[in-house]
Parts: sequence; C-alpha cells; structure tokens
Amino acid sequence: MNAPRRLPISTQDFEQLRNDGDLYVDKTQYIEKLFSLGTVFFLSRPHRFGKSLFLSTLRAYFEGRKELFEGLYIAEREEEIARWQRREPWAASPVLYFDLNATNYSSPESLTSLLEQQLKKWETIYGVKGESLAPERRFVNLIEELYRKEGKQVVILVDEYDKPLLETVEDEALNEANRSLLKAFYEVIKQCDEYIRFAFLTGITKFSKTTLFSGVNNLIDITLLDDYDAICGFTEEELTAYLSPQIEKLAKAENSTLEETRARLKKEYDGYCFAEEGVRVYNPYSLLKVLATSKYKYYWFENATPSYLVHYLKRIRLFIPDLDQDVKIGAQVVQDFRYNDHDAIIPLLFQSGYLTIKKTIAKATIFQLGYPNEEVRFGFLRELLPLYSSLTRSDIDITVLELYDFLDSGDLAGAMELIKPILAGILYGNIPSSEKGRPLREQYYQTVLYAVFRLLGVYAQTEVVCATGQIDMLVATTHHVYIFEFKVNTQGTAQDAIAQIKEKEYFRLVAPEGRTLHLVGVSFDEKSRNVGEWKEEILTPETDGAKGGGLHQTLRSAE
Repeated sequence: MNAPRRLPISTQDFEQLRNDGDLYVDKTQYIEKLFSLGTVFFLSRPHRFGKSLFLSTLRAYFEGRKELFEGLYIAEREEEIARWQRREPWAASPVLYFDLNATNYSSPESLTSLLEQQLKKWETIYGVKGESLAPERRFVNLIEELYRKEGKQVVILVDEYDKPLLETVEDEALNEANRSLLKAFYEVIKQCDEYIRFAFLTGITKFSKTTLFSGVNNLIDITLLDDYDAICGFTEEELTAYLSPQIEKLAKAENSTLEETRARLKKEYDGYCFAEEGVRVYNPYSLLKVLATSKYKYYWFENATPSYLVHYLKRIRLFIPDLDQDVKIGAQVVQDFRYNDHDAIIPLLFQSGYLTIKKTIAKATIFQLGYPNEEVRFGFLRELLPLYSSLTRSDIDITVLELYDFLDSGDLAGAMELIKPILAGILYGNIPSSEKGRPLREQYYQTVLYAVFRLLGVYAQTEVVCATGQIDMLVATTHHVYIFEFKVNTQGTAQDAIAQIKEKEYFRLVAPEGRTLHLVGVSFDEKSRNVGEWKEEILTPETDGAKGGGLHQTLRSAE
C-alpha cells in the first residue's frame, strides 16, 4: 500500500506543493470556469481558506508551468481551452503578483513602501526601467512597458487586497490614506484594460464598490456565485476522494467508527456556504490539522480573533444570543462592507467566516445566517467573553468546567457562586441605560450568561417566544432543565420572576424528557452591578406541572 501523501497544512505555494508530492485537492476546473465568465475577478473568503494557494495555482498556470499540472483537470482541458481562446497551449504571460500580506501597516509609509518594493521586484525580473512616480503611475508604466517589451497581455494577481485597511481600522486618518492609495492603484486595472489578459483579487472582506472599486467597473465578483461555491474549502465529495485514509487513521486513534468520525468532522468543521444554493464546505485549515495530528481542536482560533473584528465588536452593542438563533439580512447588504456603517458588523461577521448562509428566503433576496459549525460557535464565544467581562481566556476553561459540574448535578447554589464574579466583571463603559425600549443592562447580563452556558456545551436559548410571553433563558444539561427569568431590581424581585414563570406557565411549554425542571428567578442589583438575589423552585419529572402541555419546546440533546 502506498504511503499517504503529506497534508499541506500551511503550504500556500503551488509549485512547492506539487514538487514535494503533497496532497493537492484539485481546484483547477475553476480556471476553465473563470475563462468562460470574463477577465477581471474578485473573491472574498475567510482567512485560512486556501485563497493564497489558488492564486499561486493561477500564477503557475499563466506562467505556462505545464509540468506542475500533470494529472490535474486543467491538463486534460488545456488544448481545448487554447483552441477556443485562439492561442498555443500553455502560452505563458507576464505575471505580476502582489502580496499585501507581506508587511504590517503601522506607519503612514508602510503601504507605499510595500507597493514600491513589489513593483521594483517585477521591474527587475522583467527588465523594465522603473521611474520615480506615485505607485499607481508606476504600475501603469510597468504594465504598458511589459506589453510593449513582451508583446503579450499581462496577468495581475493580488493577495489580501484589504489587509492595509483591516489593520488600520482604529486609525481613521491612516485608514483613509491607505484607502485613497489602494483605490488609485486598483483603478489601474481598468485603465490598462487593453493590456491585461487576466486579473484576480482576493481578500477577507468585500468593501463597498463605491468605497474602493468605483473605478474598476469591469470587475466580476464571484464571491456568492453558485458556480464558485467550492473554489475554496473542501466538499464532502472531496473529503471522500482525497482524505479517506486520513479519516480512517483518525477513527482508529479515537477508537470510533468511520460513521461517527465523519459525523463529528461535519459537526465541528463543515457548514460553510458561499452561494444562494451552494454546497457546504469544510474549513480546509482546521480539517487538515485534525487529520494530520489525529486530535480534535479548534484550530481556526489559534491566532485569536482578528483585531479589526474586535474593534467593531467594541464599537457596537451586539446581542450575542441573536447570532445563535439565526440572523436575517438582505442578500445585497451582506455582500458589501461599509466602514463607517453602524450595521456593518453582520456583513463583516459573514465575510470573516463567523456566520454563513443557512438558507435563502423570498426568492434569494434575504439570507438567513448562522454559525457554520461548532468550531466557530465555541471559538467565537470564547474569544468574545473577555470583551464583555473580566474573564481572561485562561480563566474561561476552568470556570466552564466547574460550572458544568454544578449545573448537571442540579446544584444551582454552587453555579450561582461561580456566576456572580463573572457578572461582577461586566464591562459597562459607554453602555446606555436602554436601547429600543429594552433595558440594555439586563441584555448584557443575558449576553454574558448565554455565552458562558453555550461554552459548557449545553443547550441554551434566550428570548424563547410562546403564546403567553417570552422565556428569558432556557438551559438544559443531561439531567436538568433550567427556566430563567431575569429582573433588574428596580423592576421586580427574584420572587416576582418566579411568580411570572408560574403565571405565564412557561414550564408547561417545555418537555423536560425525564429531567428535573428548575424555575429560577434572578434579580440584578443596578448599584452592585451583580446578582442581588435569586430564588429557585424545583419540579421533578413526577410533578404534574412539569410534564408540560405539549412539545412546543423540544430540547436538543445536551450531551
């Protein structure tokens, strides 16, 4: 039996990958698809999704590196493609590859310096005399001179086109300077249209066209097109075709069946959707890490939450539980990121890979978004908690483990003693007393508690709507179900909260499925900014009132 190929976890260079004999999931069919669509393209995908590798593949193709494509889809199709494009097979073109991930942008000179450095590199390689001009004029000169010198149209590839903007979101003046420079630089692609054979730009975010690409009116955005839904990431079919030996190895290491292993991989790392009717894809980085190490971890968060996202989360008052109950947004809105838009957080979360398309509504004019998988849900909540409370990342794992033991044993008193210091550390800076008629401080308590409960791996849902009212929070472990009603002390006591649960008969709308049902009233003290008091009433499975009046709220397994 042949030894399994090495998994290219961090390899972004197509030539290196092919020369080293690493496993390569063939994506070259998308090259042919692009040719049938146009000339200048844009693709947005989350980080660590294979954008750089695809660009590297394009570079090798346009350089005519036939030997690197042996056995791949495009090698079988190249002669036919060349025929209808009226050129020789594997015809090479001058390729200008710009990697904007190659530096940080902490100073005003950083972007100009990087562009000049990379322009000089290509001038030297192709023997074009550079001139002391602004980067965009120097770019024009390079393209025109290359066309005259080589007699061939030029290929332009840009990786991480948006990094100079994402890294400077907290510095408004520097961000605007970078934006102006990039806008002028990218407009060259339209200005030099007659000299360009092909252009492809990638990044994480899709900035509004009016913001950055207003002058590039020949740009085709393939980000949400059905035909390109799996251009990055791995489909289930690709998993079977390329990675079955590694999955078998993982199953053996975990002492699990193949079916159990595949189901867990799907639950943890699958679920991304980038088109209206698109196929679901796995995060390739996390999947390859799991299969290479035979260890389940949330690898996508190894570098923590990006600073640009943290910045936006601090700016807005996002009710985190809403993200787990699906978010509806216009299909057009989700595609554009507007820097100064207060509502930009949802498009940003989508484009960054924290939310994905769950389904389309109203003839695909509305997207319903949600977390793609458990890796993202868990990792996102874990990274968010320090933004809302004084909990550090090192505290979270210990606290969560202890809290789960208390809740699953029915020891609410022990759980509340852990919860109090968490709530005491809620960050209240610039929090208004209310928003849209609803007490925001109460919402913050709910947000923190929800995040903590979800990190336990238990069922947790807020604002459960029913005919008689709205349950503030529902939490279920393997053996217990908790109905929480929250009050700010100026609005009522813990006993009032219990009375509301009974009056509205929330407990009759829950099917505890043999688990003990806890009615929990919590009163938050505005002065101490913590739990003022709490009360609990327990209904056993044998209690008539706990049997429920129907399966209106069926609890998912807490295991």
